[in-house]
Amino acid sequence: MLRILTGTIFCFSLILFFSVYISPEFFPYAGLLTLLIPPLIIINILILILLTLAKRRLALLPLIALIFGWKFVGVTLQFNPRPENPQGLSVLSYNVHLLRYTKIGEDHNTVTKNIIKWLKDNPSDIKCFQEFYQDFTTPSQNAIKAIGTDSGYEYSYQEIVGNPTKRSYGMVIFSKHPIINEGRVFDTKSNNGVIFADIKVDKDTIRIYNAHLESMSISSEGLSNLDGIKENYRETLGKLKRGQLVRASQIEILKEHMSNSPYANILVGDFNDVPYSYTYFSLRKIMENAFENAGRGFGFTYNKVLFFLRIDNIFYDDILQVVRFKTHREVDYSDHYPISATFDWEKPLRKIPQDE
Repeated sequence: MLRILTGTIFCFSLILFFSVYISPEFFPYAGLLTLLIPPLIIINILILILLTLAKRRLALLPLIALIFGWKFVGVTLQFNPRPENPQGLSVLSYNVHLLRYTKIGEDHNTVTKNIIKWLKDNPSDIKCFQEFYQDFTTPSQNAIKAIGTDSGYEYSYQEIVGNPTKRSYGMVIFSKHPIINEGRVFDTKSNNGVIFADIKVDKDTIRIYNAHLESMSISSEGLSNLDGIKENYRETLGKLKRGQLVRASQIEILKEHMSNSPYANILVGDFNDVPYSYTYFSLRKIMENAFENAGRGFGFTYNKVLFFLRIDNIFYDDILQVVRFKTHREVDYSDHYPISATFDWEKPLRKIPQDE
């Protein structure tokens, strides 16, 4: 019985550990199963300890499983040192929920005022926002003016829905440094997309990608109790499958675009996917992750019922070096927490020679 149980857990562990490298086109429900990876790691550790104490050769199976799955520990939990006053290029990413995320008893105008003030006062060199709402018709809610032009930032705003001269929402990149080129990689004409800006910093140029990948469109409240899960499980499974497939195609478009970038890339945003996913590991193959290399704790970024999710990230080309990463859990103006990273800016960052 012990052999069967240990062997079954071993086989299931290996399948899940390698499923993150398989496109959802071939493994459409992997996104649900891979959420079991953290408890599987713990189970394998416990089995290894028990079988080792019992001096059973069967302990080799959980040991092998842990060797293949150990990478998931680093994407889950980190203990990197956190310097107090890091020097370099600082980048902020924040899904701002249309600048009007209200809780019970709150007025959305007050919330908008508070979040705009926080975004304006944040000293980051580059600020990237998803679900950004812009109102050119109301001076007190003209976020681009308050955060950007009035604060000395250049900006690249790409609206997705609405009137570009009145009210709209989309994605924006603010920069203290000159923006010499900008554009969009794609958008869905609903609420998602990827934009980029080439930013000249001293004698070098960096390309910043601001991403908001396809959402599952699943109500977290509906998943907060057993009755809600039973009632909506078919619909939920369908949304999970669709979300994974769309994000997989979006990732391929994004990777191709980044491969043609003449500059070092920094990719930030709301990826709507956990670290145990094809989305995350597709990017991890070609880029470094700021949380893994400079973060602390679990780095959870979701500010609702499913609080244990880290779906916002900062990736970067390995020519760069991150010196600090932070999840700003003290800032609760949205259903996401802001994240920021500081990069060392002492060395040249060119991917190809440029004219001075």
